[in-house]
Amino acid sequence: MVASRLDKDSRRRQILDAAAPCFAQYGFAQTTTKRLAEAAGISEGLLFKHFPTKRALYEAILADVCEADPGLQSLAARPPSTRTLVLFVCGMVARILRSASPCQEDQKFRLTVASHLDDGEFARILFEKVERIVMPIFCASLERAVAAGEAKPTVASARDLFWLAHHAAFMLRISQMPAVPSLVYDPGIDLERQVCEFILRGIGLLDGAIAVHLDAVSPFDEATSETIELLKNAVAV
Repeated sequence: MVASRLDKDSRRRQILDAAAPCFAQYGFAQTTTKRLAEAAGISEGLLFKHFPTKRALYEAILADVCEADPGLQSLAARPPSTRTLVLFVCGMVARILRSASPCQEDQKFRLTVASHLDDGEFARILFEKVERIVMPIFCASLERAVAAGEAKPTVASARDLFWLAHHAAFMLRISQMPAVPSLVYDPGIDLERQVCEFILRGIGLLDGAIAVHLDAVSPFDEATSETIELLKNAVAV
């Protein structure tokens, strides 16, 4: 197949868009460069011209998923506080649970799930990037919440609490992935809010602080887009 002429950026975008579902379906180890090239409708030679190794392409997909954007910079610029911590948790939960739409976000989520079932390489790289980009926001705000008497100290480190919070939302999203969810929650509850309250209590926030701050930053209404955009590409998976 003769590839049509595209500029460098367009060709790179074409390859990234084609590679993500391949890695999601077959895993890193079983996805060959031949398969990647065929998916993108180009030759292996042209693929290597843009990405010298399969790992380089993998890294590029990750950068596309989780590098910081202006919205994240706005969040990072906020002073560490209990309010910022609650905003962070609400945005993270909303972003993960709503990854089923649009399709591109669902594809990225499935890529991460596939990695866990394969060699875990994609997930490891992703988690390293997530930790580098957003961990300081979470940890500093949790420290301020404890200092303000709005959260109780815990034995677990702030880093571990961050990942426990992330994985709680992540696993809930997995249960909702099938067309018919593998686990159905009571339709009468606001599931996102319940998850946020569960996580906030788990990381040590006191009920009084949750009551004060949760509604103030709540993404459970028409204002949700602002909260989600603050975390766009940072905690998507």
